[in-house]
Amino acid sequence: MAEKLRLMTVHAHPDDESSKGAATLAKYVADGHEVMVVTCTGGEAGSILNPAMDRPDVLENITEIRREEMAKAAAILGVHHRWLGFVDSGLPEGDPLPPLPEGCFARTDLDVSTEALVRVVREFRPHVVITYDENGGYPHPDHIRCHEVSVAAFDAAPDPDRFPGAGDPWQPLKLYYCHGFSRARMQTFHDTLTSRGVESPYAEWLENWDPTRPDVMERVTTRVECADYFETRDAALLAHATQIDPNSRWFAVPVDIQREVWPTEEYELVRSLVDTTLPEDDLFAGVRERVSV
Repeated sequence: MAEKLRLMTVHAHPDDESSKGAATLAKYVADGHEVMVVTCTGGEAGSILNPAMDRPDVLENITEIRREEMAKAAAILGVHHRWLGFVDSGLPEGDPLPPLPEGCFARTDLDVSTEALVRVVREFRPHVVITYDENGGYPHPDHIRCHEVSVAAFDAAPDPDRFPGAGDPWQPLKLYYCHGFSRARMQTFHDTLTSRGVESPYAEWLENWDPTRPDVMERVTTRVECADYFETRDAALLAHATQIDPNSRWFAVPVDIQREVWPTEEYELVRSLVDTTLPEDDLFAGVRERVSV
């Protein structure tokens, strides 16, 4: 009997795990594998994006509420969850941008945050790790730092000379990036909706899209079929009630149309210690053959 495979995905804030690859996580859990979500910060500085939750009592207790939301989402997805314990840096605004607050995640010494993640990697022993690309998916300082910490931890976890007090060395076998919004995906949904006489929520985005900006699909190596878990993804997303408006464009495309025209979630393979053939349709491609009891 083959060993149960383990997947870890590292995110900056609670709700990121549900908006970026959640159907993939639910699929691998349903397939009998172990999945862990690591959340680097508590999301304390996040704005309340759902008007129904924009109330004084929510604002006063945002830290506790976001922890509760994350627990609900993790239960819906069936994943293990670990807080890394750093403080949300917030999204700076203004020209020039103000300095980030002292002690926040993005300003924490890289070795400190890397050791914290290495400790979790060595405990959970994932075969595959997912994180953001070098742009963070979008340029939030915590997303960019999440990328930096994840890559550093991937390299450090197997090295017995790095962080020797953080557990026994462990070598993950593959590292993937998830990316931000794809114009091709947005265009596909827009064209499908308009062809069926349904108003598209993406017209303005597409009109304003910088034509010189490359599509993230150009970097994709791996497309995971996970359409059966889109409802699970949406339920996990809605569990983050302070962040997700149920009337927003997140839910503008009916699930049956999504299943028909874009039934996958996409990743870029950036490190592999196993043989695999691109393009892939499985994050464990090559790992399954390597790992056995």
